[in-house]
Amino acid sequence: MPGKFKTAALRRTDDRVAFESLDFVYHPSRDVKRDVAYFTEVLGGRLHFAVEGMGARVAAIELAPPPPIFLLADHVKGDTPILVYRVANLRKALTDLKKRGWSEESTFEIPHGPICSFHAPGGQRIAVYQLTRPGAAASFEGRRDF
Repeated sequence: MPGKFKTAALRRTDDRVAFESLDFVYHPSRDVKRDVAYFTEVLGGRLHFAVEGMGARVAAIELAPPPPIFLLADHVKGDTPILVYRVANLRKALTDLKKRGWSEESTFEIPHGPICSFHAPGGQRIAVYQLTRPGAAASFEGRRDF
């Protein structure tokens, strides 16, 4: 059905929240070290980093040219991944979403900048963030804590 669905890039002329890109898929992991071995040795992914700190383990794996980067994290609860989209201005994006009936769940910081995560009515997990620290990724590159 060519032409039936327009991409987000083609719709950005209206007043909708403009998601710039899907940068990360944050996936829960019960055993990050085991999962890193599978995603790198079996699936052939490239490990960017495997860090441990503040009681959490997180590993970034590139399965295909980025974005998105696949993040395995033992501190993310449940079984559903979180799709992390970049927006140009987080405050404006949240204001626009609230005007349409969206409810904020959790706003916090990640190394790349401020982020807000929430659940869609169908149980999907989504987050929007603003890239305020573009050098954050480079500071973790190659680090292997486990």
